[in-house]
Amino acid sequence: MKTAIVHDWLVTYAGAERALEQILALYPDADLYSLVDFIPDDQRAFLLNKKATTSFIQSLPFAQKKYRYYLPLMPLAIERFDLSGYDLVISSSHAVAKGVLTHAGQQHVCYCYTPMRYAWDLQHQYLKESGLDRGLKGMLAKAVLRYLRQWDRKTANRVDHYIAISQYIAERIKKAYDREATVIYPPVDVAAFVPGPNKEDFYLTASRMVPYKKMDLIVEAFSRMPDRKLVVIGEGPDFRKVKAKAGGNVELLGYQPPSVMRDYLQRARAFVYAAEEDFGIVTVEAQACGTPVIAFGKGGSLETVIETKTGVFFPEQSVESLINAIREFDKLSGGFDTIAIRKNAEKFGAERFKKEFKNFIEGIMTEKP
Repeated sequence: MKTAIVHDWLVTYAGAERALEQILALYPDADLYSLVDFIPDDQRAFLLNKKATTSFIQSLPFAQKKYRYYLPLMPLAIERFDLSGYDLVISSSHAVAKGVLTHAGQQHVCYCYTPMRYAWDLQHQYLKESGLDRGLKGMLAKAVLRYLRQWDRKTANRVDHYIAISQYIAERIKKAYDREATVIYPPVDVAAFVPGPNKEDFYLTASRMVPYKKMDLIVEAFSRMPDRKLVVIGEGPDFRKVKAKAGGNVELLGYQPPSVMRDYLQRARAFVYAAEEDFGIVTVEAQACGTPVIAFGKGGSLETVIETKTGVFFPEQSVESLINAIREFDKLSGGFDTIAIRKNAEKFGAERFKKEFKNFIEGIMTEKP
């Protein structure tokens, strides 16, 4: 079975790339395609040291740092990949990879992290963050995003089978594309996160500081509760905004390497998360450390955190709602079982992902006429 794997872009090793790593482990002989590939040679182990076949965007000026600026060209670029010689095409997609051209004799399976957020639910945020929410440039940007949304919707039926990373994303696929999706949760390296010997009296939050992560909301809530200590890991465009709301009980550490992050996850009394996530790998990593989670009760967190057993939810992205959840957590904190929390996280491990993904592919290829 000749297989091609198509990934949107290769510029870092993050959540989508962790899933890609496991897909490549299942299909080591597959050919890899990506719009751009700027992974350094000494960091390519997760790709089995494969070099991706790239698009013309790879050679455009400043593409290594500014590849997102070429978003309007990405539909054209992805459609220029010649995949006609493959039996199976797997697109690993959160942007345009699902739009590759295939023919009737092929099976195209899309592992979908989300329908393209720029074109759908994050359009207004994307425009505002880019300073493109007004004026002539804003009008042009809106026209481009409208074109991308139309293209994204039009190409939905190029996929034979959708796999979603969560039930939440399956519902978004249904709404955006009117297509059903099978849910296979992404792989989390739970083996790398184990419970520590002791919990300490501080709460932890960690994320890239961008608006939808709501890090400022968490910091403001704890600043109003000076008897509780909060440690914050992460950096990003909102760092100054977050820092301005930090009281004396809030410690901002900026970016920290994975080993430091893991140490804090093991020692924290609870991990706090306020984003509406598609899945939320970090909440699973926290639970793998035996650490309960205080999370916004919408999105993927509802599928990874068990109310009152591995954490608590707050219903609104507001300071008051989070403060109430922290107080509720304090009442329940003696009842959380580290072993049970860890066991819940183990459901999302890499071996489970590979087994479910392989079984799905074998099933559709067996049914193929």
